Amino acid sequence: MKQNILPAIRLTIVCIIAFIVIYPLLIFGIAQAAPAKGKGETVTVNNKTVGYTLEGQNFTEDKYFYSRPSAVGYNAAGSAGSNKGPTNPDYLQTVQDRIDTFLVHNPAVKKEDIPSELVTASGSGLDPDLSPAAAKVQVKRIAAVRNIDENKLTALVDAHTEKPLLDLFGTEKVNVLALNIALDELK
Repeated sequence: MKQNILPAIRLTIVCIIAFIVIYPLLIFGIAQAAPAKGKGETVTVNNKTVGYTLEGQNFTEDKYFYSRPSAVGYNAAGSAGSNKGPTNPDYLQTVQDRIDTFLVHNPAVKKEDIPSELVTASGSGLDPDLSPAAAKVQVKRIAAVRNIDENKLTALVDAHTEKPLLDLFGTEKVNVLALNIALDELK
């Protein structure tokens, strides 16, 4: 028994040192090299903090591009998905309600043309990005509300579309906060 306990105690001490001391210090050191020193990046407009680059926000006015729905009310402290399966009646009703609301605000869009990300929450509930298609499906509504040419808004979406890393990893995406800030700056 003694031959099993001593190696187990040594392994425990090594794991404590590695995972409670060395690993956190390593991650902290890497974060210090990142922009904003790992504290996140706030977005300010006219000396006022309007949001965070990595956190989705709820845009509900028709003059803005809508974000992806959040299962946690865009609360970063409670990041999570809904945990309801795709056949759950409550989940299906929530998605249908989102579709109905979207169609009321976007009457020119057909139900089958709504990208799923505009009516389903992400796994974290805080996704700050949309696909270019999800942004472009909203152009007609925003053009009508703001009295701006649709082509100008489409060009704005294209200008804010981020390509995949090395054109290989990930998908094209549009940060909704950055897009809405640029939208407000349009003349």
